[in-house]
Amino acid sequence: MKKDVLVIGGGGREHAICQKLKESSRVGTIYAAPGNAGIAQIAECVDIKATDLDGILDFVRANPDIYMTVVAPDDPLSMGLVDRLNAGGFRAFGPDKAAARIESSKAFSKNLMKKYGIDTAAFEVFEDYSAAKSYLDKASYPLVIKTDGLALGKGVLICENLQQASDGLKSIMLDKAFGVAGSRIVVEEFLRGVEVSLLAFTDGKTVKLMPSARDYKRAFDGDNGLNTGGMGAFSPVPDFMPYIKKAEKEIVIPTVKAMQQEGCPFSGVLYFGLMVCADGIKVLEYNARFGDPETQVVLPALTSDLLDVFDAVIDGRLDTAAVEWDGKKRVCVVAASGGYPLEYKKGDEIFLGGMPEGVQIFHAGTTFKDYRMVTNGGRVLAVSASGDTLAEAREKAYKGVSKVIFGGMFYRKDIAAEV
Repeated sequence: MKKDVLVIGGGGREHAICQKLKESSRVGTIYAAPGNAGIAQIAECVDIKATDLDGILDFVRANPDIYMTVVAPDDPLSMGLVDRLNAGGFRAFGPDKAAARIESSKAFSKNLMKKYGIDTAAFEVFEDYSAAKSYLDKASYPLVIKTDGLALGKGVLICENLQQASDGLKSIMLDKAFGVAGSRIVVEEFLRGVEVSLLAFTDGKTVKLMPSARDYKRAFDGDNGLNTGGMGAFSPVPDFMPYIKKAEKEIVIPTVKAMQQEGCPFSGVLYFGLMVCADGIKVLEYNARFGDPETQVVLPALTSDLLDVFDAVIDGRLDTAAVEWDGKKRVCVVAASGGYPLEYKKGDEIFLGGMPEGVQIFHAGTTFKDYRMVTNGGRVLAVSASGDTLAEAREKAYKGVSKVIFGGMFYRKDIAAEV
């Protein structure tokens, strides 16, 4: 008997999850809350925000055929949606609120790494503006300032000098540019090296790694401009291949064990933002869920049944599950609204031409208005392509982007250029 599934969220990551679930012979109806115009082509979208926990619980109660709820975004995880679903007797994929702190509190994650000897940048935590300012006055530069809480992937400031750091500190702690997320901050050393994203399924005991990926956070070519939620990605990362076993042994497994020891075992997808430095591999950040846009290049490679994997994670039997990948290379390029990540316009009509073979379009900020597909966010579409080589995948991805048109559209032209 086929199982109905509810996916929480409405971005490119959620579109990729829905698409992979659609390929499962075990999945029946897919619901998405709130979904987007692309997800609507393969699932039933319901007008409930991802942060409307009461609304989601009411919907699950009203639809008893829903077998599982997949909680994909960071906010509902940090708010305890999985806890509330489980308390109601409903099956849910994702970490509970206590485990989701590994992303929702930078101070928690940094102190966890310090306690269990997991290598990361040297850091200090501040809740008082004056104390933080005094520290910055004496610090060496460049350095990094991070909001403790969630800030849509934008709460990280790389400061080249004291003036930038002072301005950033004021913006975060006094002007509340990121709201309560900036009430506490982490100041840490700036790491140099090769950056990589490594995602893993885990049931709190067993770990199954996904192919490595690299994303591009800055808005413009050459890593210029403001930090964004991510302007593109590729997978796998060739120059990380020699380090995968080392990262698993020294970082991934110790992190999962540390969460067990802390009494908050992690079940779901654990994301490791890593930096391969001259003196070893260090953790930049953790995420408590699939990354975006990494998911759009990693998840399409999964050849195993995603619902089977989710089931194995929830039931604590990931050690018995098949988690296999197709070995292809993938590149994705994000088409964004002009002005993103600051102010941008919504409602521009989107025109999509025919896509080359091997190209998938994952919708992020899209919706329907008067029967037209229009922009509804900063990151609008992710064009993801596969190939036998990264060069082939990159060529296909940019051919796909050339078929996308909407007002104010921009995209980086250097995704995967270095490989």
